[in-house]
Amino acid sequence: MTAAARRTGHAADTALRPGFWRDTALEDLSAREWEALCDGCGKCCLLKLEDEDTGQVAYTSLACRLFEDSNCRCGDYANRRSRVPQCVFITPEVVRAEAHWMPKTCAYRLLGEGRDLPAWHPLVSGDPESVHTAGVSVRGRTISERHVPEQDAALFIIEDEL
Repeated sequence: MTAAARRTGHAADTALRPGFWRDTALEDLSAREWEALCDGCGKCCLLKLEDEDTGQVAYTSLACRLFEDSNCRCGDYANRRSRVPQCVFITPEVVRAEAHWMPKTCAYRLLGEGRDLPAWHPLVSGDPESVHTAGVSVRGRTISERHVPEQDAALFIIEDEL
């Protein structure tokens, strides 16, 4: 593992078959392949507000209390569901049924829509930092939900296309 991969905790796994995502259905991916699809952008850890009337989803700059802004990772990934019951486990079924709230750049969503991964994705670039250098991640741009009352979440809606 490279120094950058150790620092981020996410590496483009070179032991995986190159381009596996292009010819393998989401349902047929191994656990390692599934996890490797995550680019480490952190957008899924942002709090989202959904308009009940229109279904439109607005992202906020507020991140889950387990999110570590400095490395764009969950601070307790293995136990996230027990610590944050509303945390959504991304599965092929979730991708197909609920992709509307997932970031437009999310590998799971892209593949679910029949599209390919972008050049900045760590599996394509071979560099776990490429998602950050491309400006796609939220690293360094979030506020923990612990610091903001829930009723104030709408004050932190971001206009960026996610």
